[in-house]
Amino acid sequence: MSITEHSSSAVIETACATPPVSVVIPCLNEEENIEQCVRAAVAALDAGGLAGEVIVVDNDSDDRSAELAEAAGARVIHERRRGYGSAYMAGFAAATGDYVVMADADLTYDFHDIPRFVGRLDAGAQLVMGNRMGNIHPGAMPWLHRYVGNPMLTGVLNLFFRTGVGDAHCGMRALRRDVLPLLDLRTTGMEFASEMVIRASKRSLVIDELAIEYRPRGGSSKLSSFRDGWRHLRFLLVHSPTYLFIVPGAALAGIGFFASVTVLANINVLGRYWNLHTLIAGVLLMIVGVQVLGMGLLAHAYGTYFMGERDPWFDAMRRRFRLEHGLMLGAGLILAGLVVCVIIVIHWINRGFGALSEESLALVGATLVIIGTQVFFSSFLLSILGLRRRSDDEAGQ
Repeated sequence: MSITEHSSSAVIETACATPPVSVVIPCLNEEENIEQCVRAAVAALDAGGLAGEVIVVDNDSDDRSAELAEAAGARVIHERRRGYGSAYMAGFAAATGDYVVMADADLTYDFHDIPRFVGRLDAGAQLVMGNRMGNIHPGAMPWLHRYVGNPMLTGVLNLFFRTGVGDAHCGMRALRRDVLPLLDLRTTGMEFASEMVIRASKRSLVIDELAIEYRPRGGSSKLSSFRDGWRHLRFLLVHSPTYLFIVPGAALAGIGFFASVTVLANINVLGRYWNLHTLIAGVLLMIVGVQVLGMGLLAHAYGTYFMGERDPWFDAMRRRFRLEHGLMLGAGLILAGLVVCVIIVIHWINRGFGALSEESLALVGATLVIIGTQVFFSSFLLSILGLRRRSDDEAGQ
């Protein structure tokens, strides 16, 4: 079996039942390592009896990386837009194999593991992740990355998306090329590694994990610990509206409601009674919390209607609640707030338009009006976003 490609490509032809494999290696100024990486990848394919190709994506290098890679037997693709994700997307677009194996060009990974990754794909996995954490060679990974950065980011990813992987940022992994349209990968930087795992989990792909070695790199590292770590964390947060908006918003609103009730009901908490300033803090937290909750619902709606995301609880909520429910809730809160305001005015009239001391009631009335307004107009905006779903449903009929 062989892969058809243009004359500059090196193709490994082997008679076997396993689908052809494309090994994709991103490369930015790796002339010290790239030749050895390519030769190791070619040897691994040959030793494993695998038909395939080795693709090196030259990410605008200003050294001899591309020349050396081609001389070693790789097909070289040039991607001028720098970035880890940019390089891989160009490599995926050029790949012709049914299976794609990813690995860095820094000698940290053992290319002879390629047949092991392919074997997991043959067994039914759609994405196979390498796991370095159990076999890191001395000096291969900085202490900060090994014991803080990688465990923290992997833990957050598993908490948000329940992927179950042990090393979410391993650079050696393999996937079936036919799942790439489902993944719809877009990020151009180092967060590309997280995006692949997140989207695979959201699409319910079969994810497997393989223990591998991690060796000291050759040449200088391109990573920036804090910048790239922040980009990963930022990506995790913006792709999880539940943890970015819903959970904090609900917590703020809940704390604010509890604080307000303790003041209004004159409840003894921590051995004392709380007064006006606590009520001010409580209503502020409620208003901010409801606003953040509304933003979370809007983010979920955008993800569902425009990005093809799926979230079971949001899907269940939008089937049960309609625009009218939100409008009635918002209008009810506004009306309740206005009633409180009318009561204050009546008290004022009864006192001959003299001095007032209804600060607590005034705060309650204003808070009900503000929150009711938020709910009322957020419901309209959710409905506007939902027009995309209805138009898609009508087009499909």
